[in-house]
Amino acid sequence: MSEAAVVAAALHGEASRPALFIAATSGNVLGAVVNFALGRFLIRFEGRRWFPVSPANRQKAEALFARYGQPVLLLSWLPVIGDPLTLVAGLLRMKLPLFLLFVTIGKAARYAVVLYLTP
Repeated sequence: MSEAAVVAAALHGEASRPALFIAATSGNVLGAVVNFALGRFLIRFEGRRWFPVSPANRQKAEALFARYGQPVLLLSWLPVIGDPLTLVAGLLRMKLPLFLLFVTIGKAARYAVVLYLTP
């Protein structure tokens, strides 16, 4: 888990906390963009072993999107449901700037809390 790596790096002083925050947030947002692109352009490969989201998880994410709308991407940092949410955003052809805004806020908040709670 990326949280464990961030905590370990912070505890060992391997990098400054702002650098860790920026690196972890950026890396996670880029991963979400990959899922977004898979949803937008490569959904025809769903069901293949390498595809990152199962059909069942995709259906759960679609239900959340239908119920709560685009702000549900603030929860894209959650395990299990986060990747399907970002894939569904691509499927629904969400505008990329709005996608980046919600995903970045959610993922940045996670790392801000992790680093704040790390002694």
